[in-house]
Amino acid sequence: MPRPSKCRRIFIKPHCRHFSPENPKGEIVFLTLDELEAIRLADMEGLYQEDAAKFMNISRQTFGNILSSAHKKIAESLIGGKIIKIEGGNVNIEKEGTFTRVRRKHICLKGGFMNQRRMGQEGYCVCPKCGFRKEHQAGLPCREERCPHCNIPMVREGSYHHQLIEKNKGKKGGKDV
Repeated sequence: MPRPSKCRRIFIKPHCRHFSPENPKGEIVFLTLDELEAIRLADMEGLYQEDAAKFMNISRQTFGNILSSAHKKIAESLIGGKIIKIEGGNVNIEKEGTFTRVRRKHICLKGGFMNQRRMGQEGYCVCPKCGFRKEHQAGLPCREERCPHCNIPMVREGSYHHQLIEKNKGKKGGKDV
């Protein structure tokens, strides 16, 4: 008998719970709220699975399974012309105030979401391990750049992900992550 699933913490309520192609074939694919949150954290926010899993209060392996399931359902719907309905899942929707404290940078003071993905053309890409900085190239996400010294993906300086890495370095006594 499998273990009961742990309640997943999510921070959004979808604005739309139904997507349909122009000529739907009548079949419906159900995307759960935790699958939608996994898509948001990994694909929209660009978080690594380990960091996103911490937000949702689940293991990295579980997060990977949820994300894989969501990707498969979305692909099935897009390629097969099926309707997507977003509902259900074992979730606890956090209050917006909690989300604001955790992600203050990404919330407008009036409660609306700012553009969470784009940080403009200016700035630097930074290596999370050695701190090497490289001027950001417009149109190329920093995570696609690799540090010439450490050969690991870089992050955008000042981004939420960069701040999270710096915060974790502080907790570990300044050691490399």
